Amino acid sequence: MRNSKGSKRILPWKAGWGRATIWFVLVLSALTLHRSALAADAAPDEAREILTRADRIRFPTEGFQVEVTITSAAPDADPEVRAYRILSKGNNLTIVLTTAPEIDRNQMLLMRDHDLWAYLPNLTQPLRLPLSQRLTGQVANGDLARANFSGDYDPKILRQEKIENDTFHVLELEAIDQWVTYRRVLLWVNVKNDRPLKAEFYAVSGRLLKTCHYAGFHPMGGATRPTRLIIEDALRNGYRSTLEYSAMKLRDLPDKIFSKDYLKRLGS
Repeated sequence: MRNSKGSKRILPWKAGWGRATIWFVLVLSALTLHRSALAADAAPDEAREILTRADRIRFPTEGFQVEVTITSAAPDADPEVRAYRILSKGNNLTIVLTTAPEIDRNQMLLMRDHDLWAYLPNLTQPLRLPLSQRLTGQVANGDLARANFSGDYDPKILRQEKIENDTFHVLELEAIDQWVTYRRVLLWVNVKNDRPLKAEFYAVSGRLLKTCHYAGFHPMGGATRPTRLIIEDALRNGYRSTLEYSAMKLRDLPDKIFSKDYLKRLGS
């Protein structure tokens, strides 16, 4: 074969080295595609494992009881303090009992799976509530009633970030259904020790609703856990709620206690 100037052109496959080179390139391309496919398949599993480990640091996987004091602050207003006792088993069985202030004692929330009910001493019938409804300050019902992210969200690793002297996985959590507290969450998890640093909570519209910072890591309930959570409103400057966790203990909690009949005994 000759080019426009009449000189002979040697095609790649006419030369021995050219054929070998083409074969090598094809094999290398196939291996690259295979490795990319394996990495894509492994990424969701890795993200799930990271999220599970972070959840185990936040709360026990076993049944447990914990006391929570929530102090909510707003500009030009006195802080509001409320206290709760939480009995929780897994991610789908929880009782939230109000212990302070005195006027609201024995108000209770019962969560079974995705159903959340409010039991009030002066009402004969419970009220069904959404997990996303405000409980107090910047705290939603689901912030206390559902302990773990793993059961409610599909995670993926967005990137890694360097913050001060530590490196963090930034996980994007997408809600698995419409019943969860938030549609999307970004969670920063320490690469070295799996401790959560902060979480950003987003609405369906994509708007940032609030940010939670995990702090005060101390031994509690059989592990070193964050004992203080600071939740800041992203829409209103100066609105904040601080959650202090204490007296956590593991408990054998049979499923039957998460019922209306048991709540009557608990509140009596």
